[in-house]
Amino acid sequence: MKQIIFLLPVILLLLGGCSADKKVVVAKPKTIPTWYSNPTKSDANDLYALGEGTNQKDAIANALSFMASTLSVSVSSSFDAEVTVREGSSESSDSHYVSKTQSRVKEIRISSYELLHSKSLGFKRYAVLVKSNKRKLFLSMKQEIEQNFSIIKQEEKRLQNSDAITKLAFYREKKKSLENLPNTLIVMNVLNSGFYGDEYIRETQNISSSYQDIIQNISFSIDSNSDASNLKSPIAKGLSAKHLKLNNTNGKMHFNITLNSKIVKANSYGFILARSEISIVTKDYKGSVVGSNAINLVGQSSQGYEIAKQNVSYRLNAKIQKEGIAKVLGLDI
Repeated sequence: MKQIIFLLPVILLLLGGCSADKKVVVAKPKTIPTWYSNPTKSDANDLYALGEGTNQKDAIANALSFMASTLSVSVSSSFDAEVTVREGSSESSDSHYVSKTQSRVKEIRISSYELLHSKSLGFKRYAVLVKSNKRKLFLSMKQEIEQNFSIIKQEEKRLQNSDAITKLAFYREKKKSLENLPNTLIVMNVLNSGFYGDEYIRETQNISSSYQDIIQNISFSIDSNSDASNLKSPIAKGLSAKHLKLNNTNGKMHFNITLNSKIVKANSYGFILARSEISIVTKDYKGSVVGSNAINLVGQSSQGYEIAKQNVSYRLNAKIQKEGIAKVLGLDI
């Protein structure tokens, strides 16, 4: 009993010492900068926009997205750019940055802007203030459009003697790249009320016309060996789904697809299998190979070998629906 009484003060002393070593850390609240709480408003010459994100990159993207939305355009906040320091350091909350490359939002490209301020607000929140001069923004958009059409014309000349499939892929890609041009022209008209961009619309229409002309005149024929005869139907169906014609004519716009299949009969777990090695080769009117592919498919049936071979056709059709006829043929159509 005396031992317990003797040890009790020692235990209390130790416990008191442990609690004395504990420190309570209180996080200081982040100060909100005046440029964030009272941001500069856009005027006749310059656009300003605040943006927030989980990091500086996302914050800039959202600021540019908001800036574009003030010009009556719906945008997404996808972003891809490099930002370099002009004044201060990258760690400073009030460093001054300027973009040397272009930032992309869905409908327009903003290639002339400055990141005036940036600051971490804590809790994975980052804020930025972005500025863009309206005249510089308009001129940068106009220059980019003109450069784009200049490149398209150069590529058109280079492809004059190319086959129709190569041209088709080219015009399809360019047509897609110009889908958002009307929205960009709307923004440019807001920035400069005397600008309409009719010449750019005509250039876009010419590209669409060239694409449609190829689609209407290009044609395909399909040949096969006996084991691949049942595979012609899913190939034809896939081409028709792309609005491509099938006939047996000749000419520069015609292409021939040859299907060869080597089938091996097998049995597995009560099923009859038709293991098929399929070769697909497409040639132009000169006999030059423009696309090819090799596919291994296994048809199966519990009711006979002929049905197993037909099942290969079903599996090829499923593959075309999943991957697309272009990938199955090895063609960019």
